[in-house]
Amino acid sequence: MLTDVVQRWRGGRASYQLAGAPINTRLYEVAMIDGEGADKLAGAFVVANHYSGAYPAARERVGLYRSGVLVGVAVFSHPSQEKVLARLPCDRAAAVELGRLVLLDGVEANGESWFIARAFDELRGRGYEGVISHADPVRRTTAAGEVVLAGHIGTVYKASNAVYAGLTWARSIRLYADGRALSERTRSKVRARERGWRAAVDELVAAGATPPERTETAADLHEWLLRELPKITRLLKHTGCHRYIFGLTPAVRKRLPASLPYPKFTLP
Repeated sequence: MLTDVVQRWRGGRASYQLAGAPINTRLYEVAMIDGEGADKLAGAFVVANHYSGAYPAARERVGLYRSGVLVGVAVFSHPSQEKVLARLPCDRAAAVELGRLVLLDGVEANGESWFIARAFDELRGRGYEGVISHADPVRRTTAAGEVVLAGHIGTVYKASNAVYAGLTWARSIRLYADGRALSERTRSKVRARERGWRAAVDELVAAGATPPERTETAADLHEWLLRELPKITRLLKHTGCHRYIFGLTPAVRKRLPASLPYPKFTLP
């Protein structure tokens, strides 16, 4: 199924392009990114090109190559909340989230749907049965007004015959000056002084927060967080992300719920 527009990435900025000639699949190769250094390779590509600047907790990584050069990465990750996978009618060990899908702007039209199909083939070969993915429709800008993410509704997932399962919950999120979202997980690590809290504090300091004077207790860090967050972030009301689910095997596909009507796309 051809789509009218395609989303591409480069240098941390998303763009939409009118679909031109479809991808010449003979020029491309799809392969798992495995072994020592897999996360370093996939992570560097995602961090350099995705607006979030963040790499999820990867379980599997799939690369799209042209002439031996990496031009796309799909990262299948474990979601931050286990209940996200409960919508898939399969064992949670066989379920995974499509945490990142990043294709450079030189990849032709329909590259995403072709790449996703090949990546799913690789996952099936490793025993996975279901995938959940989310599309963020909310526009992101820097504090100066530069658009870093126009928002998208998951047109490629419709083209890949996903089941549309509606929106996630609405909420407010905090954005750094460069348009990146401050994750709730980062905040919770700081508030509770959990494992990884030092790296979370470093992230906030790098964004402009004053280094905390006291870090002996969770209360110290909680007070610091309340004081510094309004200085380095701004609130954005988020309507929720579009949720899509895929069955990778006939048995799981038969048990998927009926798809809700797909949301409609408006070119930004």
